[in-house]
Amino acid sequence: MADFTMSILGLKKKQPKTFKVKVSTMDAEMEFSCEVKWKGKDLFDLVCRTIGLRETWFFGLRYTVKDTYAWLKPDKQVLDQEVPKDSPITFNFLAKFFPEKVEDELVQEITQHLFFLQVKKQILDEEIFCSPEASVLLASYAVQAKYGDYDPNFHKPGFLAQDELLPKRVLMQYQMTSDMWEEKITAWYAEHRSITRDEAEMEYLKIAQDLEMYGVSYFSITQNKRDTELLLGVDAQGLHIYSPNNKLSPNKSFPWSGIRNISYSEKEFTIKPLDKKKEVFKFYSSQLRVNKLILQLCIGNHDLFMRRRKVDSIEVQQMKAQAKEEKARKKVERQILAREKQMREEAERAKEEMERRLFLLQDEARMANEALLRSEETADLLAEKAQIAEEEAKLLAHKAAEAEHDRQRLEVTALKTKEEKRLMEQKMREAESLAVKLVEQSERRLKEADHLKQDLNEAKDAERRAKQKLLEITKPTYPLIAAYSNMGGSIRMDFKDSDMKRLSMEIERERLEYMEKSKHLQDQLKELKSEIESLKLEEQQQAGLYSLRSYAEPPYIPHTATGWTLQSQELR
Repeated sequence: MADFTMSILGLKKKQPKTFKVKVSTMDAEMEFSCEVKWKGKDLFDLVCRTIGLRETWFFGLRYTVKDTYAWLKPDKQVLDQEVPKDSPITFNFLAKFFPEKVEDELVQEITQHLFFLQVKKQILDEEIFCSPEASVLLASYAVQAKYGDYDPNFHKPGFLAQDELLPKRVLMQYQMTSDMWEEKITAWYAEHRSITRDEAEMEYLKIAQDLEMYGVSYFSITQNKRDTELLLGVDAQGLHIYSPNNKLSPNKSFPWSGIRNISYSEKEFTIKPLDKKKEVFKFYSSQLRVNKLILQLCIGNHDLFMRRRKVDSIEVQQMKAQAKEEKARKKVERQILAREKQMREEAERAKEEMERRLFLLQDEARMANEALLRSEETADLLAEKAQIAEEEAKLLAHKAAEAEHDRQRLEVTALKTKEEKRLMEQKMREAESLAVKLVEQSERRLKEADHLKQDLNEAKDAERRAKQKLLEITKPTYPLIAAYSNMGGSIRMDFKDSDMKRLSMEIERERLEYMEKSKHLQDQLKELKSEIESLKLEEQQQAGLYSLRSYAEPPYIPHTATGWTLQSQELR
């Protein structure tokens, strides 16, 4: 007996005193080591303390069991419930009950944030039906809560590519690209400027609470033995009966204010209206576990419904007062922050404006300096140009004076040339006349010389004839004749020879004089022609030079130069 007792004690010592639990909220995961004797309330309170949640009546720890889910009961030990036997045991910290008006009932920011995340997930998972227009608006508030105020310099196109913001049903309903959806969301998002994260989440919930499926838990039921399938909806307003294919519009509703009692016996539920004249509504559920869950939700929602219509408890009043003070403090802080931000932005704008003005002034100063340098350079250049122009003017004036002097000289030269030409022509005519006279005289002298030669020849012939006759006469008396001839005949012969010589010498002398005169006259003619040619050449050169100056310096050459050119051409 003692051994058996010892063995039992040994087994008890080997049993673990704690178990591990993993709790997942909408934005975090936590692991706890729980004692074996802990009840559901102990674990729930630990989670609420960890996340700083005080509005605990909206939430619960949900776990999966078989093909449905269940909520951890607060007054029963955790391990005694139908929780999974895994290690660690997994629970989801979720909202079990939903408020009627979020802006009036949700006090803490953590409560509001958890509701926002859960409702957002239900909309994206299509557990709550939402129209495309409302989906885009809700998505814009979700973006405002996540990213803050829209800044086009920071929020470039494509910044929402990794965010899940719209239900798949909405994306499939329209043939639009992700960029087009982003553009629509961004258009609304830009309108929410200066809205804080808490305010954006509250606006999101205020829109979502008006959706038909918001906060409704649906269960499959049958109304009678013929198994007519229906849907039971439980929410903060009451109980609703739906058709299986329509979760938006209930066929019948039972508000909590009109329900006197709800009871169930195994699979049968009975709803008794407050008005006894109204018919009692009964329905059936196939699973006992589901029936217990329906009853839990009905009791919890009814209690909250009645609680809302009573004066708030001291705890709630304190929470609301603290939340009000906290909101006021945060509002003041936001105002101060906004004012500081505005002042900083104004200071930055003023700084940017000053920098811009400084840059403009620097740019203007630089441009003024450049303009001054350019003006100085221009002034120097203009002075240099003026000096050059003055020198050119002087040079042109000098050239003009030279041109005028050349013109006058050319005019004088032209006049002299004309006079010399006239004199030369006159001399040439006189020379030609003299040459003609000399030619005539030469011809006359030639004729005279011919006559003289003819006379000489006749004289010679006469002398020869005389000599012949004399020989004929003197042949018989040869000695006498010879003696005679020796005395007187020789004298006559001598006389005739001297006359002939003299005459020949005179003719030769006249011929030489004529040739000399003719040669001298030809030399004069050649010299006269060469002078005329040189004068013509000089005249042509002077006329060409004068024409060139007239072409090169038209402003400074008088109009009379043209007349001189024409006159020179006429001379040529």
